[in-house]
Amino acid sequence: MITIKSEREIQLMHEAGKLLAATHREIANMIKPGITTWEIEEFVDQYLAEHGATPEQKGYNGYKYATCASVNDVICHGFPQKKALKEGDIVTIDMVVNLNGGLADSAWTYAVGQVSEETQRLMDVTKNALYKGIEVARAGNRLGDIGHAIQSYAEGEKFSVVRDFTGHGIGKTMHEDPTVLHYGKPGKGARLKEGMVITIEPMLNAGTWHMKMDQDGWTARTADGKLSAQYEHTLVITKAEPIILTEQ
Repeated sequence: MITIKSEREIQLMHEAGKLLAATHREIANMIKPGITTWEIEEFVDQYLAEHGATPEQKGYNGYKYATCASVNDVICHGFPQKKALKEGDIVTIDMVVNLNGGLADSAWTYAVGQVSEETQRLMDVTKNALYKGIEVARAGNRLGDIGHAIQSYAEGEKFSVVRDFTGHGIGKTMHEDPTVLHYGKPGKGARLKEGMVITIEPMLNAGTWHMKMDQDGWTARTADGKLSAQYEHTLVITKAEPIILTEQ
């Protein structure tokens, strides 16, 4: 069931979103060749604690970490590791912050040092695809309008859109209705209503959209070993432009 959030709930989520955005800004300053995603994990855990918040995904269905750290061909849900990142890598850090009961969810892909022109293009197109989806996320439109905006733009730029993972509603819990696909047909799906809070989080691949799962049951990789990038915001649906709660 899709729920409409109260002003108080949205305010709590906005405060969580501000902290989440600040955390991403700190991570951006940390990313460089030689750092490990385990160091980022430890930083996030401590930073949130210092600000009175907790990492909501820790313990979710047995997940053990404050962050998902997905390097290069990992689409999502990669475990933080003690292996050093190297020049030319990309890494997506995804996390959910709980601050006083308000939740916010956001992921960003970071370049490690200098990346190739094609890698940078993948990152740029993925971020643009997120904002293409956000542009049409307003009351009266439908979920399919979001997916269509993302898919048509991404495929026009010769990248593929991951089908196996989606955006979602968020509120009292991390994953709520509705499911937000990043592909689809305009005019289809549930109608967006004022006060809904959703995430849009397209994952774009340099090759096929198909994935394979590591034996850990969490880490999803591109089936062909090519790169994947992701950007995500939590936003409130309004009659006009949506309010982005996790804006950096």
